[in-house]
Amino acid sequence: MSKKEKAPKPEETPVKENNIPDDDDKLDIQKSVLEVNREFQKKRQEEQERLEREIEEKRAAKEKQKREEYEKKLLEEKKELMRLKQGLIEESETIHEVHEEAVIMTPWQKFRNFIYHNKWWLGIAVVFAALAGFLIYNLATKPNPDVIVLVMCNNNAVGNESELEDYVKQFTDDLNHNGKVQVAVYYIPIAEDIYVNYANGSDTKLTTQLESADSVIVIGDNSLMKLFGPDDDVFVDLSELFPHSKYFRNGKFYLQGTDFAKKIGIEDKYITYDMFIAVRKPRKLLYADKDDMQETYDKQFPIVEKIINDLMANE
Repeated sequence: MSKKEKAPKPEETPVKENNIPDDDDKLDIQKSVLEVNREFQKKRQEEQERLEREIEEKRAAKEKQKREEYEKKLLEEKKELMRLKQGLIEESETIHEVHEEAVIMTPWQKFRNFIYHNKWWLGIAVVFAALAGFLIYNLATKPNPDVIVLVMCNNNAVGNESELEDYVKQFTDDLNHNGKVQVAVYYIPIAEDIYVNYANGSDTKLTTQLESADSVIVIGDNSLMKLFGPDDDVFVDLSELFPHSKYFRNGKFYLQGTDFAKKIGIEDKYITYDMFIAVRKPRKLLYADKDDMQETYDKQFPIVEKIINDLMANE
């Protein structure tokens, strides 16, 4: 081989610039970091669980020791008590009589203590006081009308929709001396069907009013008269006041043909041929005696006279 001939150069292995790892190297490194992190977390969790177990074991052991000491103390006291009862010993070193010191309480604490120990009785007292207050308030605010007019017929226009209270009020004075004049209208509808009357409570209301002495002024019709027997002497004979008037029949003042509808603010068609004004006769009742009813009669009869005179003014 001649000197000029050059020896072949060995194959050069390509060198990566700046030792930058390729993608495969990156994956291996990343995977290694995740594994290390998982192992670290696992060891940390195991250490935490171990510490918790130790704490729980110490707590359980401490509780067990306390329980055993308490049971032992109870057993010793029981034995000591038996010795005392049997007279084997006169005094005990383990069982001592405990004298509670008197607790000094402030006035507020005494009040709270009283409330706590008597709360049931105080609750009952509050309920009764509230009930008494309600009854007193109801009695004090209950309307006390000077006159009550009983509308006993199946005529809603007269009983509920008219100005009957205002009309009667014109002829009424302050009979109960409370400083104001007040008139009340009690409307009790009377149907021909007795079952309807029972369902509406009309029978009960009718009996209550006719057996009490609160009112003697009645506006009714034939449906009311059918409820009375032929021997029932319920109303006074008003025809004696005006013996020659055409509006009086059977001792009652009949309203058809008068200005009654106009004066109470309704149409004439609502005043039927059999509607009348009557006055109850004083007598002994279920809920009142004759003297009570006589007192009511003496107060209210002049009002009826004024009403009849007013309605007959144009006769």
